[in-house]
Amino acid sequence: MNDTDVQQSGTTPSTAHSPLEVLLIFLKLSISCFGGPIAHIGYFRDEFVIRRRWLDEQAYADLVALCQFLPGPASSQVGFSLGLMRAGYLGGLAAWTGFTLPSAIALVLFAFGASGLSGPAGTGLVHGLKLVAVAIVAQAVWGMARSLCPDRERASIATVAALVILASSSSIAQIGAIMLGAIAGLWFCRTQAANGATHIAMPVSRRVGLAALILFVALLAGLPLLARTWPGLDLFDAFYRSGALVFGGGHVVLPLLREAVVTPGWIGDDAFLTGYGAAQAVPGPLFTFAAYLGAVIGGVPGAVVGLLGIFLPGIVILLAALPFWDGFRKQPTAQAMMRGVNAAVVGILGAALYSPVWTSSVQRPLDFGIALAGFVLLTAWRAPPLVVVVLSAAAGSATGLLQS
Repeated sequence: MNDTDVQQSGTTPSTAHSPLEVLLIFLKLSISCFGGPIAHIGYFRDEFVIRRRWLDEQAYADLVALCQFLPGPASSQVGFSLGLMRAGYLGGLAAWTGFTLPSAIALVLFAFGASGLSGPAGTGLVHGLKLVAVAIVAQAVWGMARSLCPDRERASIATVAALVILASSSSIAQIGAIMLGAIAGLWFCRTQAANGATHIAMPVSRRVGLAALILFVALLAGLPLLARTWPGLDLFDAFYRSGALVFGGGHVVLPLLREAVVTPGWIGDDAFLTGYGAAQAVPGPLFTFAAYLGAVIGGVPGAVVGLLGIFLPGIVILLAALPFWDGFRKQPTAQAMMRGVNAAVVGILGAALYSPVWTSSVQRPLDFGIALAGFVLLTAWRAPPLVVVVLSAAAGSATGLLQS
C-alpha cells in the first residue's frame, strides 16, 4: 500500500512504517521551520498533506483544530500526532525528537555563551527568515481557505473569527473564536452534505486516554505539593505548569514563563529577553526557549528538566483526547460543528498572518517583495520550503549589507 492508497482509504496503519522515517523527515523540517506555530502548521500541511499525502485536507484541518483547542504547543502536538499516526508511539516520539532537539541544542549552546548573529549581514539574515514566515503562512491561509471556506457561510465564519483575534491579544480569544465557529457551524452548516470524514488511525486506546487524563490532572495538582517536600521539583513544576496552562502555544507562553522563572529570582529580565531574542532566530518550536532558561538556571540538567517539563503536559493531554476525537468528528452534528471550527481556524491563521507575522516582518517595500517572491515560489513553482528559506535568508542578508 503506497501513500496515495492510504489517503484514498482514509486509514493509516500505524505499524507499517519505521519511526526512523518519521525522525528523518522531522529532522529535515526542524532546520527549515521558521516563523512560529502558525508557520509550522503551514510547513506540515505542505509536507504531509500536499507532498506525502499521509492524510487529506479535512483530516489535517480537524487535527489542527483539536490541537489549537487543547493546552500546550499546538504545532508540536500536530507533529506528534502525525508521527503517532504514521508509526505508533515510537513514531510520535521520533517526530517530537526530530522537530524539537535541533533548536533546543542551539539555544542551550547560546545559553553557554555561543555568540548570536550580529552585524548587518546577521541581522538581515534573521530578518529574511522572518519574511519566510510571511510566505509560508500566506500559502497556508490561501490553500486552507480554498478547501475549508468554499461558501459564503464558512467565509463569513472565518472573517468573524479573524476579527475576534485581531480585536484581542488574549489567548482566551483564540478559544472563544473556535467555540463561536463551532456554534456557527452547528447553526449554518447542518444542511450541507456529510463530508465522509476519513478515519484517522491513532494507536491510542480509550484506557490509555483516560490514564493520560488522570496523569495530566495529577501532575498539575500534585507537583506544587510535592515540591514543598522535595525542593528539587520546583523547576520541573514551574515548566510543567507553564506548558499546561497555555493555549495555542508560541508567544502566548512567554508571560507564563516569565512569571515562572523571573519572579522567583531564578533568572533576570535581561537574560530572559536575550534568550527570547535568540529563540526567534532559530527554527523549530518556540517552547524550546525552556531549554535556554533551564540551562541558565541549572546547566544541562536544568535544560533537560525545562524541555521535558514544558512539553509533557501538551503531549499527555493530547493522548487523552485522541481516542475519543476520531469517533466524535464522524457524527453528523459534530461534522457541522467542525465545518465551523475549521473555518474559524482559517480565520485565526489569517489574523496571525497580519499580526504578529506581517507586522513584525514587513517594514519596507523590499520586505514585501521578498515575501511575495517566496509566496510565488511556494504556490506557483512548488519550490521546497527549504529552498525558499535559503533564498529568503540570503536576500535578507544581502539587504542588510546594502543598507549598512
